[in-house]
Amino acid sequence: MMKNASHPVVITRPLAQAVPLAQRVRDVGRVPVVFPLLDILPLPDSRPLQEALADLHDYAMVAFVSPNAIDAAFAWIKDWPQDAAIAVVGEGSKAALARHGVTVEHARIISPADPRRSDSQGLLQALDVEALRGKRVLIIRGESGRELLADALQDSGVEVRKVAAYRRAAPELNEEKTALLKQLIDGSCDWIITSSEALRNLIQLSGQIGQDDLIRKLQEQHLIVPHIRIEETARILGFQHITLTGSGDEQLLAALQSHI
Repeated sequence: MMKNASHPVVITRPLAQAVPLAQRVRDVGRVPVVFPLLDILPLPDSRPLQEALADLHDYAMVAFVSPNAIDAAFAWIKDWPQDAAIAVVGEGSKAALARHGVTVEHARIISPADPRRSDSQGLLQALDVEALRGKRVLIIRGESGRELLADALQDSGVEVRKVAAYRRAAPELNEEKTALLKQLIDGSCDWIITSSEALRNLIQLSGQIGQDDLIRKLQEQHLIVPHIRIEETARILGFQHITLTGSGDEQLLAALQSHI
């Protein structure tokens, strides 16, 4: 029996992705607590997204920056054209595509070779950028986000179109969430953090509570992260107990089962 098997596992993904992972955490004998650190909201106007998706044959490649981008886009996509390659940054996005019926049998799917580098930089290393020169690429993302992928492609002579599919927002604390957050930080938990933005939101929300030693206690918690960039962010924010797993829920779950 693992010494920390009774410690809660805090799942901080947006709610739609947190609930399925919570069940898998429960299946391996751990106790999940769903505490989303990002809210995913619809756009006030989806017409630009619908227009961009109207003729996918126009693009040599479509890049989705996250599972949320995939879910939002496929609300308007009936069939994926086989001649349009797909670029994604991690295993979660591949799983999201599969839920919508798109796998390597239906399309060419490009993703980072290094599962620990499942971000825009890792994706760029996996792309044949020269083959995309002079062609059109569509990037589907949140209302705001990193410009690294778009800028690098444009600098290489690729015609890039960016379109938002959803909005991200930090959750707001109410009395119930405040009490739960204090309880989690005062205890000993394993925190699954799959976004640098979510981790920064966690620090911000903890600071809003106004308890002097809460940030210090938070920094002593154990984080499980899938990306090197999130690990780097965590260390900058003062966390020391960090497990880097690589992309995909299987690796997150394996880390939970092996951590003592």
